[in-house]
Parts: sequence; C-alpha cells; structure tokens
Amino acid sequence: MVSRYLAIGDIHGCLTAFNTLLDFVQVQPEDTMITLGDYVDRGPQTRGVIERLIELTTSHSLITLRGNHEILMLFARESESNFRRWISAGGDAVQKSYDLPPSDGPRVLDQIPAEHWTFLKRNLLAYWETETHFFVHANADPEIELAEQPDEILYWERFNYPTRHRSGKIMVCGHSAQKSGLPICTEHAVCIDTKAYGGGWLSCLDIQANRIFQANQQSETRQFSLDDWL
Repeated sequence: MVSRYLAIGDIHGCLTAFNTLLDFVQVQPEDTMITLGDYVDRGPQTRGVIERLIELTTSHSLITLRGNHEILMLFARESESNFRRWISAGGDAVQKSYDLPPSDGPRVLDQIPAEHWTFLKRNLLAYWETETHFFVHANADPEIELAEQPDEILYWERFNYPTRHRSGKIMVCGHSAQKSGLPICTEHAVCIDTKAYGGGWLSCLDIQANRIFQANQQSETRQFSLDDWL
C-alpha cells in the first residue's frame, strides 16, 4: 500500500472526533500523520487527546506541531497572570478534563502527569515539510525561510491568503477556525481548522489525494475532494 501524508487540524480536546476521524481515514502504519497543534483547551477531552497522541507516537509515524494553545498552557505554570490568561482562552476545559480544582492557580497544574508536560515541552515542532508541502500551525511569511519564521507568525497570525512561499511549496495550516466547517483552499495554501470544538468538524487532508476527511463529536463523518475548489 502507498504511504500517505495525512494532515490533521486543530483537535482542541475533541477526542471523540479524533478517534472517529482516525477510524474513518483508516490510518495505516506506513502513513505519516502531521497534527497541526492546538490539542488542548476548549473541548472536553484534553487529557484523552494527549494520551492518544502519546500512544500514537509509539505505534505510528506521527509528527506533532506546536500550537499557540500549547504555548499558553506551558506559560500558565509560570505566573498567576499567565494562568488567568490561559483559563480565559479555554484552559478551564483542561482543568475539568483532569478533574482539577477550578481556582487554585498555577500550582494546581502540578497534578497533571509529568509525561504530559514532557510531551508538550519536548515533542512538538515549529514546522515540518515534504518535497511539495510545508506544515505550520498558524501561518508563514512567504518571503522568509521556514527556519527563520517569527513565532508571532508561526503560532498566532491569522490566515491571510498568502502568496506562494519562496520555497515553492504549498502551506498547510490550522489556527484560523472556519465556522462554516469547510477548509480554506487556495492555489498556495490550505487552512484545515474547521472548528471541531465549536460544533464543527475535525479535518484531515490527504496530501497526495487532495481529499478532505472530516469527523465531529457526534461521530459523524464526511469526505470530499479539494480538486473542485481550485
């Protein structure tokens, strides 16, 4: 069987959608999955999502990118103000998923398993690339080499219909949640954050087939080709 590159958008604690999507896509050991970050916050099952990702790193080829919400969660351990900022960005759902007291400040995060913190700190990449595509969480400046991209752009900047990157490769990103439940697809870029946590869909892009697979928290699925969009 031919191996596939499978990019997966922002999961945001939606374990049911994630597991349903993996089953729907029928991920094989020879496939490479690239998850685009934002595994935590907002959705109800952050703990389960992190545990599932750790499990997949031992059984499959999995590339895990860093999202801005992982950055917020890591910074939340450092000060009361960072903790409050994280809570306001959806960290309260993480507390619930770990059965943590709701208002104990940064110290409460010490109750999260050390293995999970290690995953968030050491296993997440800024970007990844193939011969034809590159993968980031949020965006990339088309005039700057990938290794030199500012964090503000990689993790925080909204999708802005960029021109083709200087590498000539197509950008695949998440971060900019699409309320329509449909990805943004241009000649140079695809955004596959389709708001899984907000009643939308979790999207997977099969790079070679240029096909979108989707699942939601109700375990519903659908798929369609992006070829008709260009």
